[in-house]
Amino acid sequence: MPTAMQAQELRRTMASLTGSDKSSQERIRVPNDLSKKVRKMSTIEAAKFDPVKAAEEAIEKLSDKFESWMGSEVDCLKETHQAAQISDFAEETYDALFRCAHDIKGQAETLGFPLIGRVANNLTLLLVAAKTQENFPKELISQHVSAINAMISEDARDDTNRLGVALVTRLEEASAPLTELVPN
Repeated sequence: MPTAMQAQELRRTMASLTGSDKSSQERIRVPNDLSKKVRKMSTIEAAKFDPVKAAEEAIEKLSDKFESWMGSEVDCLKETHQAAQISDFAEETYDALFRCAHDIKGQAETLGFPLIGRVANNLTLLLVAAKTQENFPKELISQHVSAINAMISEDARDDTNRLGVALVTRLEEASAPLTELVPN
């Protein structure tokens, strides 16, 4: 069980990594009147327009690029992980690794790779928790990065891939003693 001080440090670390630390943020408002940039529909056109259908059609047109985009994100993760290892997880490379994992976590479901999203989610929790540990779990972090790389290579997208599900489950179990310390 974490001490109160460890829990407070985890909350501060999570806030700084996710950008929820409001004291270090500046909000810039840019006036932008989008209505001036969009053609107005006639009443007849508006009655026929289905925004959900239009969005689905747009996603369908882009879907052939999803695998390539996810591959690029995974390449970023591998490169930053390698840099983090070389620097012994110095703050700059650690932060870059967290950002790559966080980006994958956020995009994986949309791009059709929910299993990779689960691993990336667990990796972000692990990275937050690891920052407060004396024995930094470098091998467990590497296993997460390797799992994501393997899943993209093997096209392990969702729960229909039994081996992928088993891998995610095992990584979550192995990380649980640390990730359970991270506040939601």
